[in-house]
Amino acid sequence: MIKLLVLDVDGCLTDGKIIYTTNAIEIKEFNVKDGLAISSWIKMGHHVAIITGRNSYVVKKRAEELGVQHLHQGIKDKEKLLREIVLSLGLEPFEVAAIGDDLNDYGMLSFAGRSFTPNDGVDDIKTIVDTVLIRKGGDGAVREMIDILIEENDEKERFLSLWIKE
Repeated sequence: MIKLLVLDVDGCLTDGKIIYTTNAIEIKEFNVKDGLAISSWIKMGHHVAIITGRNSYVVKKRAEELGVQHLHQGIKDKEKLLREIVLSLGLEPFEVAAIGDDLNDYGMLSFAGRSFTPNDGVDDIKTIVDTVLIRKGGDGAVREMIDILIEENDEKERFLSLWIKE
């Protein structure tokens, strides 16, 4: 059973574009469907880590909104950090699912027991992951990944019961 989701930001939670206003304010666009799935995953008692190579106030704000427990920005060696997180949570690699889209995610994706990339991930990543998603980064790819994991974890009813009361 997957207990920890590991998310890259640029190219996975976003479409990979980095936009600056004339006042050098960074703008990122997040998909609300990804957000609902992430917050639901957390409500179900699972863990979420964001591991990104860049530093961004916008990412910090989004992580806080969603209740992400482990936010790590400015990370050069994502695999090393992921190994530390897994150890600190008392998990095994087979209990980890990760999504990444480019070469700086290679080690992290290789370490995780279940790996994903958005449809627009780079070709070298597409060849090593377990699943190439239908959706592109920033267009619900993380939601698609979580939907797959909820099915694989046999937690569909539990997920739906968070939102659908009968």
